[in-house]
Amino acid sequence: MPVNPADSPIFGTLYGSDAMRAVFDDRAYCQYMLDVEAALARVQARLGIIPAEAAEAITTAAVLKNVDTAEMAASVRNVGYPVVGLVHGLSRGAGAAGAWSHWGATTQDIMDSATALQVRDGLALIRADLMALLHALAAQADVHRTTVMAGRTHLQHALPITFGLKLATWAMPLAAHVQRLDQLHPRATMVQFGGAAGTLASLGDQGIAVMEGLAAELGLGVPPAPWHVGRDGLAEAVGFLGLLCGSLAKIATDVILMAQNEVAELTEPYVPGRGQSSTMPQKRNPIASEYILASSRAVQALVPLMQGAMAHDHERATGPWQAEPLALPQAFVLAHGALLHARSIADGMVVDAGRMRANLDITGGLIVAEAVMMGLAPMLGREAAHHVVKEACDHAMSAGIPLAAALAADSVVASRLDSAAIARLVDPAGYLGSSQAFIDRILATIVGLEAI
Repeated sequence: MPVNPADSPIFGTLYGSDAMRAVFDDRAYCQYMLDVEAALARVQARLGIIPAEAAEAITTAAVLKNVDTAEMAASVRNVGYPVVGLVHGLSRGAGAAGAWSHWGATTQDIMDSATALQVRDGLALIRADLMALLHALAAQADVHRTTVMAGRTHLQHALPITFGLKLATWAMPLAAHVQRLDQLHPRATMVQFGGAAGTLASLGDQGIAVMEGLAAELGLGVPPAPWHVGRDGLAEAVGFLGLLCGSLAKIATDVILMAQNEVAELTEPYVPGRGQSSTMPQKRNPIASEYILASSRAVQALVPLMQGAMAHDHERATGPWQAEPLALPQAFVLAHGALLHARSIADGMVVDAGRMRANLDITGGLIVAEAVMMGLAPMLGREAAHHVVKEACDHAMSAGIPLAAALAADSVVASRLDSAAIARLVDPAGYLGSSQAFIDRILATIVGLEAI
């Protein structure tokens, strides 16, 4: 059984996704390395470095069935890296042509290029589900653009907002994350090919041509020079996942708070039995949100591991490189799991607009005290208006009456505003400012991402 629950057949669906595990598991990594070896042979054959028939045989042999897992594991325990055992199996499968495999390459070239392929495919999964999450949030924001609710600061009522604005605010950083992903993609998905010490001396004057051809063959970018000890691209990718998880955790936190029985404005999608308690039949715990928070904390804990691993010594690291596999695959798996949980919430959230309105009204209109003050300010001046409204708020709270009644009982207010004017000032729906415009602006940024 796996030690990490993200890789467990029991707990794995809570902490990750099968799709992302299929990109980063051992078998996938071995096949990616074989793909790199085969691509290298084809490029070198086209350049006349190795025989064409050798490249054909190596490409045919670059399949997992030619790699003995037990043999490779024994080699890794002895050598410390998987490529010696991998190339041994590949060469054996290619027969005499195997003598031309791994020509001019070093272990790190194969492993780093395979990692770049994993990152490329992992980012593609992240982007697809991130866009799906954005579309779901945008649709919900449009539906609820006029659903008035209490805006809260310091966990207390502040001013009225709409649930649509809250949803759009959730979406705004996610749209920026799509842009970040597209910007970092070329920096994190470059081919690695530098030979023993990053000079490609073994290939004479054809080293750069092989590097460029290998990049084209694999669909990876071409670096200015080998990046054996320049790990910023991979560290940036994991840093991005940490940022993404931070935004997902904000959504999860809001959902958890809104799902409390005392608030009851929003719940996760209802699935019979999901989030139930073994002893309390009434419970519907916010399971998806809880696992978003757990996974996000884990991903963010892996960010400093990747950044610390950037301190490579000289032309090949003694330890930092080996730390990266402890962080990068798990960061992708956990982040994708959190993203899928967020998608499920956005797609099927249960919104109680009536409860939102009831909670909004719970303070008897005090939430719109600023609106009343701003309405009176042109008549009394801002400072005097603030004082009058503060007195009315204190009266409303001490007497247990609505703010409108306290205002009507104030001679200064009553001399300037009739009951209809007071009613307009204390209507939360009339004090939403630029909410609709902000929603429109955020939704427009999501639509704009489609062209990327």
